[in-house]
Amino acid sequence: MSLKVAIQMDPIDAIDINADSTFRIAEEAQARGHELFYYTPDELSFRDGRVLARGCPIELRREVGNHVTQGDMTEVDLSDFDVVWLRQDPPFDMSYITTTHLLDLIHPKTLVVNDPFWVRNYPEKLLVLQFPDLTPPTMIARSLSALKAFKHEHGDIILKPLYGNGGAGVFRLDPNDRNLSSLHELFAGISREPLIAQKFLPAVSKGDKRVILVDGEPVGAINRVPAEGETRSNMHVGGRPEKVELTERDREICARIGPLLREKGQIFVGIDVIGDWLTEINVTSPTGLQELERFDGVNITAKIWEAIEARRA
Repeated sequence: MSLKVAIQMDPIDAIDINADSTFRIAEEAQARGHELFYYTPDELSFRDGRVLARGCPIELRREVGNHVTQGDMTEVDLSDFDVVWLRQDPPFDMSYITTTHLLDLIHPKTLVVNDPFWVRNYPEKLLVLQFPDLTPPTMIARSLSALKAFKHEHGDIILKPLYGNGGAGVFRLDPNDRNLSSLHELFAGISREPLIAQKFLPAVSKGDKRVILVDGEPVGAINRVPAEGETRSNMHVGGRPEKVELTERDREICARIGPLLREKGQIFVGIDVIGDWLTEINVTSPTGLQELERFDGVNITAKIWEAIEARRA
């Protein structure tokens, strides 16, 4: 089957083709004979009952610095496509949320991956709240007194923006740290959003595991090890990817959350596991595909497209 595929993503010229998961998804689509159209989120619009995007057809190649040929710019009606990929990176702000509302209007006639309604309602750090027995002690609050009480109870905590990404704004506050009030003041001056606090997990020194699920089933994992002197393991801030196997605990976590992800149309998901604990369920723009494929020698992206093609069939 040949599908018309539109990809809503950040500017394609700037990506690292050896790490970017969206490039890998598009590359596999092209190899399967699907037709590719690319546009950035700012070119998405609604007019007279139609969801439109201004972009261009693309042809990809795995050549650094010469990885894409873009056709002529044109405006298309996204309801004419078989699949639209929602793949721009967070932050998960009102701009991001607005794109999910617009794409809701064409889904499921046009299959939007991941389902935009549930991307909007299941952001990374909130979906885990439905599984408190799988997660470390967690608080979401804006109140400084509530956050102080949480820190007093657990001593060593991680504090971060609720809708942040890529390790930005993540702080470890150990029992001797006195910066909670200052950090709260800083965050409150930037945003009205709550913060999320979690008990610090010493096991992070051995890595923060990214487990990839396709249509609710685990297909593999990579371990992300923090750089020397860092608490954060995100690859954006210097985390080192390593080959790792799925443990029985990983499979137990996936068995619990997988049916919900599949039911809600979350075809490509990356969860974060530290030690035995689930910390995030990433549905907006998960990463890690290329690293996993290199370590395991398996075409994981083909499994994603098989799930999509089965739904379209």
